[in-house]
Amino acid sequence: MDLITPPAFSRADFLPSAANEAALSALEAPRDWPQGRMLLIGPEGSGKSHMAAFWAAENGARKVAAAGLSPESSDHLVAEGGALVVEDADHSGYAAGAEQALFHLWNLCGARKCLLLMTARTAPRDWGLLLPDLRSRMDAVAQVRLGPPDEALLAAVLVKLFADRQLTVSAGLIDWLVLRMDRDMGLARRLVSGMDRMALARKGPVTRKIAADLLDKLTVADA
Repeated sequence: MDLITPPAFSRADFLPSAANEAALSALEAPRDWPQGRMLLIGPEGSGKSHMAAFWAAENGARKVAAAGLSPESSDHLVAEGGALVVEDADHSGYAAGAEQALFHLWNLCGARKCLLLMTARTAPRDWGLLLPDLRSRMDAVAQVRLGPPDEALLAAVLVKLFADRQLTVSAGLIDWLVLRMDRDMGLARRLVSGMDRMALARKGPVTRKIAADLLDKLTVADA
């Protein structure tokens, strides 16, 4: 059983850095977004969901996953003068009805003066969109990107990921990992999850030996 404390997604738990400075600044001024819409782009684990979560809490926004959208359910998601978060908008091109629903949400948000924040791993040109009108609008929407983490941010994220699992590890292990792993937040999540499982299986603490074994396996697998 993978028992884990739910990740802390408040603003107080967010880790500001040069990698997310531009995105954080954009989210703090939603009234400056062109037509009230913004697309937040970043790789797996870069902090998109965390930023979307505290932005939604601060702006009273509903949150929905793009892959679960349908044309029939779009209307009630958009409140007059409200706010909406659509996560993983890049999945809309591969889910039945989601692309049409996203286009409907786009139009409704404009008509009802509703702020629209979308998150995605890639730029709209890579989403596989088929609707020309939606594709053109997504290509033109204001975008802000999350950059690759620096060593300080990667170290802080590793500490947070271990803390989410109620694990305390030494600063030496964190430093050892940061020097040897790619600056990839998705890899950081897989490493921490895997080390937790391996430590449980071995009925002991998280050690450098566990970290080294798992990092080797994940590096080979990614290659």
